[in-house]
Amino acid sequence: MGLFDRISSEVAYLKGALRTLSNVTPVAKNPDRTFPDVADKLAADYGDAEALISERERMSFRQYNERANQYARWAMSNGLKKSDCVALMMPNRPEYMALWLGVARAGGITAFLNTNLRGPVLAHCVNIVKPVHVIVDADLIDAFKTADPHLDPGPSLACLGAAPEGWAHLDPVLAELEKSNIAAGDRPKLTTMDKCLYIYTSGTTGLPKAANINHYRTQAIMFGFAAAMKIKPDDRMYVCLPLYHSTGNLIATGGPLVAGASTVIRDRFSASQFWDDVVDNECTIIEYIGELCRYLLNSPTHPKETRHRLRLACGNGLRPDIWQDFQTRFRIPRILEWYASTEGNAVFFNFDQKVGAVGRIPKWAERKFVTEVVRFDIDTEQPVRGEDGFCIKCPPDEIGEVISQILNDPAKPSQRFEGYADKAATDKKILHDVFERGDAWFRTGDLMKKDAHGYFYFIDRIGDTFRWKGENVATSEVAEALTVFPGVKEANVYGVEIPGMDGRAGMVALVTEDGIDLEGFHTHIEQQLPGYARPIFLRIQDHIDATGTFKQRKVDLVKDGFDPGKISDPIYFADPEKSAFVPLDDAHFQEINAGKIRL
Repeated sequence: MGLFDRISSEVAYLKGALRTLSNVTPVAKNPDRTFPDVADKLAADYGDAEALISERERMSFRQYNERANQYARWAMSNGLKKSDCVALMMPNRPEYMALWLGVARAGGITAFLNTNLRGPVLAHCVNIVKPVHVIVDADLIDAFKTADPHLDPGPSLACLGAAPEGWAHLDPVLAELEKSNIAAGDRPKLTTMDKCLYIYTSGTTGLPKAANINHYRTQAIMFGFAAAMKIKPDDRMYVCLPLYHSTGNLIATGGPLVAGASTVIRDRFSASQFWDDVVDNECTIIEYIGELCRYLLNSPTHPKETRHRLRLACGNGLRPDIWQDFQTRFRIPRILEWYASTEGNAVFFNFDQKVGAVGRIPKWAERKFVTEVVRFDIDTEQPVRGEDGFCIKCPPDEIGEVISQILNDPAKPSQRFEGYADKAATDKKILHDVFERGDAWFRTGDLMKKDAHGYFYFIDRIGDTFRWKGENVATSEVAEALTVFPGVKEANVYGVEIPGMDGRAGMVALVTEDGIDLEGFHTHIEQQLPGYARPIFLRIQDHIDATGTFKQRKVDLVKDGFDPGKISDPIYFADPEKSAFVPLDDAHFQEINAGKIRL
C-alpha cells in the first residue's frame, strides 16, 4: 500500500468512524429514549414526507406513527403486558414496520417469523419465544397452518386480511382505534435495556435461534448505518431483502427512517424487475446481499441497468470474484461493504472500497472496536489455547476465528451482546478467559484473516470449512475459483465422507448456463486449486437452495453425499486414471466405497 493510498484510507476511516460513533453514542447515553420516542419525533419533524413506499401501500412519517399507535392500542386492549411477545408472519410491506413499532410502544416484543418456513421448523420458531399473540397476513395463513400440529397451546390468533374460522380479524378492529399519540402516563415505562424484537438466525446448519434485539440495539443499528451510508432526507433506499431479517428491516428500512429519508419496499427480490424498480422509483441507494449481486450479474442485460440515480450500494457478502464486474457493469459509483451479524458485536466497514475486504479496523481504532482473530482448530472447532491457557492472536494473514470483546461501555457502543431467547444458545457463543481471567468475548463463528493494515477478509463459516488430505479447505474460496469458469452461474461447495478415508472429500453443486465444458472445467480446477482443495464430485442442479437472505443451504446436500441412488441430478467424479470428470454410476460408487478407486 503506497503512501497516498494509506493516507486516503486513514482519512476515509477516520471520517466514517467519527460519523458512525457520533450517531450511536447518544443512544448509549440516553437509556430512557427508545425507538417509539424516536418515531414520535420523526412524525413531528417530517410529517407528510414519504417514509415507506410499496405497490400495496404508502405511508408518510405521520401515517407510519399513527398506524403504530393503532397497533399499540390494540395490543394494550388485548392484555399485552411489558415484555410479552407477539409473533408476526407477514410479507414485505410498510404495514410490517408500523406493526412492530406499535407492539414496541405497548411494551411488547415482536418476533419476526421467516415467511419461507413451514411445519415443525416454523413451530419451533414460534414455541421458543412463547408469544401471547400470533399475527399472520392472510396471504400466509395456509403456510402458517402447516405448523399447527407442532404448536404449543396458548397464543391468540389474529389475521390481517380475510380471517379464517377461529382467527380474529384485525382490520376492522384497527380501523376503529384512535391514531393520536398515546399519553406517556398510559404507556409502559421503557428503557433501552428492554427487549424490542426477536430476529432469528437463518438456520443454515440447524434450527433457527431467536436473537434478543433490545431498544438499544434496535436504535444503534438504525442510527449507525444511517451515518455509515451518509443518508439524507432526499435519499431513497430500495430494499427487496426480507423484512424478517435485520438487514432488510433495521438497516435498509430503519436506517433511512431515522434520517428522514424514504424506503421503497419490494415484496421479494426479482432479477428481471430489479432495475425497473430502482429507476422508476428514483432510488439513490440499494441494499444488497452478495448472492443478490451474483444473480444480477448472471441475468441478461436490462435496458435500465445503467440509467439509475444510484450513489451507493451497501451490503455484505460481495465476493472478490464478482466485485469489480458488478461495480463496472452496473455503474455503481460507490460500494459500502460491511461485516456484522444480527446478534453479534463484531462490526466493521469497508469505507475505502478495498476490493475483497469486508472491512477494516485501523490501529488507532482498535481501542473503540475491540475485535481479534485467534488461532483456530478445525477438528475441534474451538480456538487454540497456549500453555498459559489463553487464546493465541493470529499474526497478519493467518486464518482464524474472529472474536469481539463483550463490554457495556458507552465509549465503545458496538461491543454489547444481548444474546438469544435461549440461554443455552447464548452461553455457546461466549468465550471466557480469552486473554485474561474474567474477560468475555463473542464468537462470530466466522473464519477470517487480517492483513498488516487491519483489513479483514472473510474465508468461511465454521462448519463449512472441512479437512481433506490433512489440509483445511475453505468452501467459499473454492467456490470463488469455480464461478469464474465460463458457464458456471453458482457453485455450492461442501465436503462428503468416504468410508475408510480421513476427512471429507470436496463436492460442488453447480448451476450452469447451457451446460458446461467438463474437460475445460477439469483443467481449470487443476490450474486454479491445490490438489487437496479440488472438488472430486460434481452435482449439476437447476437451482441451488438458499435461505431468504440468499445463504446457500448445505445440510441436505451433505446428507445426500455422492450416492447416485439418492440423487436424481447428474453427478460426476474426477476419475484419477482418466484425469477427467466422468459420470458417476452405482458401480463407480461401490468401487469408491470399497477403496478400489483411490481418490
